[in-house]
Amino acid sequence: MPDVEYHLSDRIAALATPAAKSALAVVRTSGDGVIERIATICSKRNALLRASGYTALHAELVDHESRETVDEVMLVVYRSPRSYTGEDAVDIMPHGSLPGIRRILALLRAIGFRDARPGEFTLRAFLNGKMDLTQAEAVREVVDAKTAQAHAVALERLGGRVRRKVDEVRERLVRLAGRVELALDYPEEEIEATISDAPFDSVAAESLAAEIRTLLDGFAVGRVYQEGIRVVIAGATNVGKSSLFNFLLREERAIVSELDGTTRDYIESWISIGGIPVRLFDTAGLRTGVPEIETEGIRRAEALVDSSDLVVYLVEATKGLADRDVERLASIDDGKLIRVFSKADLVDRSAPDGFIRMSTVTGEGLNELEQAILGRFGRRTVGEDAVLIESDRQRECLQRALDGLDRAIEASDAGLPLDAVAIDLSDSLAALGELTGEITRADILDVIFSNFCVGK
Repeated sequence: MPDVEYHLSDRIAALATPAAKSALAVVRTSGDGVIERIATICSKRNALLRASGYTALHAELVDHESRETVDEVMLVVYRSPRSYTGEDAVDIMPHGSLPGIRRILALLRAIGFRDARPGEFTLRAFLNGKMDLTQAEAVREVVDAKTAQAHAVALERLGGRVRRKVDEVRERLVRLAGRVELALDYPEEEIEATISDAPFDSVAAESLAAEIRTLLDGFAVGRVYQEGIRVVIAGATNVGKSSLFNFLLREERAIVSELDGTTRDYIESWISIGGIPVRLFDTAGLRTGVPEIETEGIRRAEALVDSSDLVVYLVEATKGLADRDVERLASIDDGKLIRVFSKADLVDRSAPDGFIRMSTVTGEGLNELEQAILGRFGRRTVGEDAVLIESDRQRECLQRALDGLDRAIEASDAGLPLDAVAIDLSDSLAALGELTGEITRADILDVIFSNFCVGK
């Protein structure tokens, strides 16, 4: 068991639902002896002690000192090892009154529970073999998902899709390394000719390296679904930026006016485009010779453009492409630039080359704009059945596994001794073991689980 700050022998409790008024709340508990401890404050003590796993009991919680009723609750019982954490556990479902919830938590502390730390329930699930480290990370990803598609992708990881793929790669790598180790351990023995003649299978190694590269290719896509992309709407004043912002949000969030300089600071909101979470920004119009307060808005707009993943730059169709637009467009990385010819319903002419003709009045160009955004990010896929990863830690482990395999291939091609090849293959195997959690370090676990919600 890693030496982390989580005292894993303790009985723990935490509010698993938001700390706000609600019809019901859930207080989670876990640890050895939790059922017996809660029975001491339960109005149906014997029924709770006899309850089998996956059963619910209606009862009252009673103050162990005053014997006053604290709340009427449902108790859902889980018996080890068939629980989320692998330990005995009880989910307490009281009414969603904040004073009542606080009183229940205080009561639990008084009978020997401590407050759970962030991610401690999932950490226990991992340490008790209920899930591997990729699934544990996916728990947070499911909670943090911003769109239905992002949620579905995270659920696939929670279901073990990453683990199964990594296990498959690792099994093949073990066989590859086994041939090398066999040749090293029994160099003079009569072993199968195919092994003694070619203990290192370079063709199989190249195939494995390609598999790992495919997994790494899924990182960029996975991060897009989980973290979303920053899309900034930019352009001169009164070109329709706020109208486009409202149009994409399907609600009136930004003030729309024919007067220049209406937007003096940026406005942001999350939307979903093709299942991709998009953090959309409406910015101040870019112009010169303006009041100081508008200058600050323009400065912030320019900073957002620089830090964005994508810039939707608007040029008003009735005015055409001005010199200042040409200059600003040239200053933006073309790889993150989408050009829009706005207010197209007011003119009867084609958009300049490279521009999307668009109107928020008629809806013209909306589909083309969304496809352009997806073309930069959502279509950056590696196949329908691709395994997508989101974690920086997982990417780093995969990269180390690939580096070790590449070094082994290079060592074999260079005619180096098998010992050198075996060391590189061992490094690659260790990296894959660290990815799934077969090999863990306390500092890694602390970083991963400290980012979780309390109650998870």
